[in-house]
Amino acid sequence: MRAERTRNLLNKNGLDAVLAASAASIRYVSGFVGTDSYLYLTKRKQVILTDSRYTLQAEEEAPGFEVRTIGGGRGYGELLRELLAEEEVRRLGFEDGAFTWQTVRRLQDETGGEAKRERWVPLGDKLQLLRSVKEEEEIEKLSQAERIGDEAFSYILTQIRPGVTELELAAKLEYYMKSHGAQEKSFDTIAASGLHSAMPHAVPSEKVLEDGDFLTLDFGCKYQGYCSDMTRTVVVGRASRRQRELYQIVLEAQQAALAGLRAGITGAQGDRLAREVIEKAGYGAYFGHGLGHSVGLEIHERPALSPKDETVLQPGMIETVEPGIYVPGFGGVRIEDMVVITEDGCRNLTRSSKELIEV
Repeated sequence: MRAERTRNLLNKNGLDAVLAASAASIRYVSGFVGTDSYLYLTKRKQVILTDSRYTLQAEEEAPGFEVRTIGGGRGYGELLRELLAEEEVRRLGFEDGAFTWQTVRRLQDETGGEAKRERWVPLGDKLQLLRSVKEEEEIEKLSQAERIGDEAFSYILTQIRPGVTELELAAKLEYYMKSHGAQEKSFDTIAASGLHSAMPHAVPSEKVLEDGDFLTLDFGCKYQGYCSDMTRTVVVGRASRRQRELYQIVLEAQQAALAGLRAGITGAQGDRLAREVIEKAGYGAYFGHGLGHSVGLEIHERPALSPKDETVLQPGMIETVEPGIYVPGFGGVRIEDMVVITEDGCRNLTRSSKELIEV
């Protein structure tokens, strides 16, 4: 089914073949989870190009796919040249975002040189967009990943206290998730306290938590290849009046987005639902990123809830909803849930409380 969906790109884009290189695209289409490999697809052929580390694994995980292995002096360029010649491929759509310029040039040189470079057609995000509407099986795996995240948040609340470092908390979150069913973290964990919380993607440091700190925790894990993503902001000790004010604005912005998201609106319209609340409160200049992004086999997928994304949301798409306010010299708040878009709204996969927590 997924291979056939990919083949539809051939007709829609006037292509003879597709070459995928990202681990997510290869896994989605074939089931193969190895790395440093390629997937090649035409109307009649479906092939995994890999090396001897993964030959048996590819044969087991990708039934129905031919497996061709490099070695004995034959590299990927030679294998690809043979495949292109077997069906006289004139237009090869390739997943340009997953290749370096150097790799593309090398493969072009090895499969025909300057005279054949025009047959390489960049696909942009077309392969990624095939994954944008999730199947029920995928949604279940995403739900399981988010459940592990919820449990990790409940655990980490028992570990937050003055004197603990950001690095310690990040490590404890990751250990908990891995010891409770996660394969690995889905991105680098963020534990940002005090003034660091004003940096949306702060890197955990040896900073020690202090009374009165905002603490933003942004973390996720992978379950059977699928990612989770959630953020909660708490206060160490008692929250000040201004901290409560900022937190309430962000919470109201997220609630407005959750109430308004549904199939049929664009990503830009979804972003606007939360942004208007923050702007009306006078903090528009302190919300610099988009409201959210899609999640699946990769932590950042399309479409996004962003002022620039005009993609129409469809049932089955997964989106994060993560408004934030970040005030330099004071601190920041972000609250993030992961939801499934439905015909008449959205279904929240994140269960953790969003009331302001003082620990």
